[in-house]
Amino acid sequence: MARSGTPGEGTRPRVRQAGRPGRDGGLHTEAPEEEPGSGGGGRRAAPAESGHRRGSPKRHGKKGKRRVLRWVASVTALLIIGGAGAGYLYIQHLNGNLKKADLTLGDKKMADHKANAAGQTPMNILLIGSDARDSKENQKLGGAKETFGAPPLADVQMLLHLSADRSNMSVISMPRDTMLKIPKCTNPETKHVYPATTGLEMTNETLGRGGPGCSVATWYELTGITIDHFMMIDFSGVVSMADAIGGVPVCVKGNVYSHTSTGKGSGLKLEKGTTKIKGKQALQWLRTRYGFEDGTDLGRTHAQHMYMNSMVRELREGTKLTDPGKLMSLAEAATDALTVDKGDNGLGSVNRLYDLAEELKKVPTKRITMTTMPNVYGTGTLKERVLPKPGDAEQLFQMVRDDVPLDGKAAKRKTPAAAKKPTATPAETPVTVRNGTRTEVDYPVKGRATAVKDLLAGKGYTQSTIDSQNTEPAKRTGILFPTVDMEGNAQAVAKALGIPLTAVKKSTDVSGITLTVGADWREDGDYHAPSAEEKTPDSARALNGDDKTACMDIQPGFGW
Repeated sequence: MARSGTPGEGTRPRVRQAGRPGRDGGLHTEAPEEEPGSGGGGRRAAPAESGHRRGSPKRHGKKGKRRVLRWVASVTALLIIGGAGAGYLYIQHLNGNLKKADLTLGDKKMADHKANAAGQTPMNILLIGSDARDSKENQKLGGAKETFGAPPLADVQMLLHLSADRSNMSVISMPRDTMLKIPKCTNPETKHVYPATTGLEMTNETLGRGGPGCSVATWYELTGITIDHFMMIDFSGVVSMADAIGGVPVCVKGNVYSHTSTGKGSGLKLEKGTTKIKGKQALQWLRTRYGFEDGTDLGRTHAQHMYMNSMVRELREGTKLTDPGKLMSLAEAATDALTVDKGDNGLGSVNRLYDLAEELKKVPTKRITMTTMPNVYGTGTLKERVLPKPGDAEQLFQMVRDDVPLDGKAAKRKTPAAAKKPTATPAETPVTVRNGTRTEVDYPVKGRATAVKDLLAGKGYTQSTIDSQNTEPAKRTGILFPTVDMEGNAQAVAKALGIPLTAVKKSTDVSGITLTVGADWREDGDYHAPSAEEKTPDSARALNGDDKTACMDIQPGFGW
């Protein structure tokens, strides 16, 4: 099996060449799945062909077929790779198959995990699906012959969160068309420095800026979630791994045929109800866009979640994985297709992967929750791309940062300590107000600091002032105070505006009580604190791992 095209141990570094033609991204089929400009791809066409500068959000060429079984293979490898059970030499052979790369290429040091009351810490793993076509096997599966060997794209990205107590698991998928800022990344092989982007770029471009470590750095920059490991897989070995599972039950609410009058589509053809699919049909299911829901990538992501949950249930039941020969072939394919994080704490050995699999197996399927990052479509030149949904996306990220289960079954927390008694009346309490409503995609809301200052005045805080010099963005509204004797007064300000006491913190960065209006309070009116401990945002489309009733809606016009 061939190696990945991502820089790392045992790989050949590549740098994007000026004028390189864009990749079509299609599987090796007679017809492309998606029409030009339909919102499918991620690889941009060459300027000479398209007339658009690099970075334009316009979509080009044959697209949308490379998000296949590669993400499934990552999870499959975790669950079964230890089952090969061969001797020391064979284990060493499998270790040699694994490719390794730096965990993060960003400048920011990721924060340490917070331990729970029992001293346990959570674990976060970024699963990356690469569309690398640096081998005949990958090219056959991925098509795009004219871009053989081009830098890969991170077209599938899923953050897997394993809770500190190992009682639950949450997965957040980021749509490949998500537009965001990519931090500075240094290619570890060529030492080429990619500066932080000044504008928004598609998230799948991160892989070409030095490897999976840049994807990790970008996730951390956006979410603030500490990432412990990554697992990246390309096309190679994916189909054989899927076959070894023995089939995965999926459901459609009507007869579906993913085929257009012009020959586009995945070719998936299923009857209404539940069908056990494998091999080519499984690959078709995972790449179907036309025919599912509204025909967008978001529907395809939902279908992938259904498949992943069903696959995990099949593996948990122990079916079809009793043949040692199949297990060895599966382990061979898995290790040869994987790139993992290196280092003393990395996943660079079969033993480490097996230990990780054992940790994941502690979680019952009923406590696995699949979600999609809440998103909204852009406007203007970004109308065919998506952006993190203000409020909802940050709420989902905070739940993961705080190790709050996305299935709504969080253990009841202790009642917070009572607020301290204020030492001054509102009229005697100066408050500085800052406008931190700017986001990566939105300008600050004009007049928000003034509006909140007026709200404070209405509550009796007549000494409030505005700090127009400090407008650093803040995802959440918060209140800082410098000394312990001001804590009660700061908490009183929070209570007056309906801001939770958890948002009131001591800090030496301020000289007095300072209220920063965050991106979660961009609208006029009272503050409404997000209830992160109560529920996952509906826009995340949570799907429980034990839900056997999940069934795909069929897009009108694709029945038979």
